[in-house]
Amino acid sequence: MSEPFHDFVKELFAGLGPVTIKKMFGGAGVYADGVMFALLANETIYLKADASLRGELQAAGGDPFIWTPQSGPRAGEQVDMGYLSLPEDALDDPDLAAVWAGKAIAVAKAKAAAKPKKRK
Repeated sequence: MSEPFHDFVKELFAGLGPVTIKKMFGGAGVYADGVMFALLANETIYLKADASLRGELQAAGGDPFIWTPQSGPRAGEQVDMGYLSLPEDALDDPDLAAVWAGKAIAVAKAKAAAKPKKRK
């Protein structure tokens, strides 16, 4: 994944406030407001989605991020990771990209809040 692409993503989502990108597993996670709301893979932006946002993104042309493990018990199985690509028209429109990202951040926050708290 290229640094210019990371810079593009940060600029695209600048309207959200501070956005950080952390490399992981050959891709990268995009974080804002303390949650990972997007995944970067193969120069594509995928947004975290629940059932409702998934429908909206698909209707706007978003495609799911599918991971195929190469080893382990799920080797060769296609796994839908719960992320859908940012619609193409938002790639040239930071305001629209921020709207979609805001929805993904809300999904990420709701999922984080639903997880049981870890004991110290």
